[in-house]
Amino acid sequence: MSARLRIAVVGDTLLDVDVSGTSERLSPDAPVPVVDVRTDDRRAGGAGLVATMLAKDGHDVTLVTVLSDDARAAEIRDLLPGVRIVAGPSGVATPVKTRVRVGDHALVRIDEGCDTPPVPSATPEMTAALDDVDAVIVADYGRGVAAAPAVREAIARATEHTPVVWDPHPKGAVPVAGITVATPNASEARRFTEIGGEGVPFATDAAAALVDAWDVRAVAVTLGDRGALVGRRTARGLDSRFLPAPSVTAGDPCGAGDRLAAGVAVALAGGSDVPDAVAAGVADASAYLAAGGVTSLLADAPAPVEVPGVDRDALRVVHRIRSGGGTVVATGGCFDLLHAGHARTLSAARALGDCLVVCLNSDSSVRQLKGPERPFMTQDDRVELLLALDCVDAVVVFDETTPDEALRRFRPDVWAKGGDYTADELPEAVTLAEWGGRVVTVPFHPGRSTTRLAAAIERVS
Repeated sequence: MSARLRIAVVGDTLLDVDVSGTSERLSPDAPVPVVDVRTDDRRAGGAGLVATMLAKDGHDVTLVTVLSDDARAAEIRDLLPGVRIVAGPSGVATPVKTRVRVGDHALVRIDEGCDTPPVPSATPEMTAALDDVDAVIVADYGRGVAAAPAVREAIARATEHTPVVWDPHPKGAVPVAGITVATPNASEARRFTEIGGEGVPFATDAAAALVDAWDVRAVAVTLGDRGALVGRRTARGLDSRFLPAPSVTAGDPCGAGDRLAAGVAVALAGGSDVPDAVAAGVADASAYLAAGGVTSLLADAPAPVEVPGVDRDALRVVHRIRSGGGTVVATGGCFDLLHAGHARTLSAARALGDCLVVCLNSDSSVRQLKGPERPFMTQDDRVELLLALDCVDAVVVFDETTPDEALRRFRPDVWAKGGDYTADELPEAVTLAEWGGRVVTVPFHPGRSTTRLAAAIERVS
């Protein structure tokens, strides 16, 4: 975890309720599904969710908001035990959003008290809470806290010495001029700008337009599982930078934007510039989704299963494919100086099933096999290059000279290798036989090797 920081979260707080269950019949009164409730999970929503995330990360969090004096507001306070709450009166009932889900599918959302209220008054305690912090996050959910004049004045003062991240809302307030970065998603950016188009070209134009329209230092348009596009002012004009997201199995997206904004603020407070901070936020949001989204924030949520020697992303890929009845394929090697022969072998291996997991020799393993001068590229670089290939779904790094122990941990259905030998000659055949796996060879491409490529590079260097 990063160093403990003092972070103020400013914005609208709601009560979120997730009702989950099963549905196997229709109601006799109307053709609608009957849900047998299994769980009823409650959490602070809106700015309260951002505060929850940061408190769980170990930061010193102050939530600047407005709350009612009803029982549901008291419940929100109880749901934020690690957060200092500085709240003025809301003047209206606590808004509640209830999502009803059956399995992984959302059935309906029920909103109570969610009409847009009048802009609340800010207390002196609320504005003073922004004076001595390492970062400010504005989580605007369109209920008026970010529109309160005294709050906006306090944020404007904070921009002079403190990084400010603003997560906007289509029904919310315009970000205060001079903030460090605003983080609208693509749908929000489209509504703010009315610019057409899709993907990165659209995000580039929208970010540039919003930097000017809002008079802010930077805008990061988030693009879901693709990543984010940052437009920012520099001495040479407007710079645009695309920051891709790590490859994850997307789950319930609720809270992903909050997680991203929180990650950006933490990185900025730690000294990162805006592009690096947004990259950190994108990575945090991806990890949050991979861990199960909002369910990972529950007090009794099970800890992610750790299997020594196997990366959790690989385990998620394997579990997802197996759950759908698919075939898990694995291959292995050093993949030092990736070349066309590697790419063809990997593509052929992927065609054998529904996912491909590459077992990669670690740096120490390569040195044992190839000598002290190898590898040419570090294992982190080799992992990144492999994951950049569309045919590779996950990578497992192992320290031994053979992948047998790694294979035993996730038990692929097929082990594929390229070579001019038969399947039963492969040493991994004995290991795969332990669980009934199959060993298959794929086409071998002579004349393409890491050794030959390295020698050619040495001749011209």
